[in-house]
Amino acid sequence: QVQVVESGGGLVQAGGSLRLSCTASGLGLGFATVVMGWFRQVPGKERELVSCISADGASTNYADSVKGRFTISRDNSKDTLYLQMNNLKPEDTAMYYCAQPSRSYYSGGAYYCGLARHYWGQGTQVTVSS
Repeated sequence: QVQVVESGGGLVQAGGSLRLSCTASGLGLGFATVVMGWFRQVPGKERELVSCISADGASTNYADSVKGRFTISRDNSKDTLYLQMNNLKPEDTAMYYCAQPSRSYYSGGAYYCGLARHYWGQGTQVTVSS
């Protein structure tokens, strides 16, 4: 049984920071063996990939809108995924979810991930005021 719990969201002023955490269990052969990602969704819009990280943490990918501001990381000893978000902007306001991307691959030396098939967690709300 897959269990995912996201936390760390909240209300913050533009320019502020938040650190999201996600604990996950029941994935594949264990958390340390699967690619993980952060996704976000605004009501009325499609869910989008924010960032993803390979199972060993060596490869990452970021949406253009968050490059240079967000950092994804993972602690496989704790089955936990993180997203450090700095210099937050009002357009970062969304519900954030962690999930396993449906696919990941390398192309031209860069790492890419797709959307997830399943989102098991409830998400954590991030609201950035201007």
